[in-house]
Amino acid sequence: MSDVKHNALNVAQYLNTTAGKRTVAVSAALEVIAARASSPAPVHLDEEFNNLSKYADQIEAAINNR
Repeated sequence: MSDVKHNALNVAQYLNTTAGKRTVAVSAALEVIAARASSPAPVHLDEEFNNLSKYADQIEAAINNR
């Protein structure tokens, strides 16, 4: 099974509770920050981490609107 499919199946179990959705959203936001940090473009990690809650809020809103 591909990592993406495996991860999607694992995440699905968390989407039934508010706390689970928040956990998934924060995890996804951290993945976004990690991807930015590994890109060749300059990145300011302090700014990215200051935006972590905002990113998670946006992801959580998208999860709730699915």
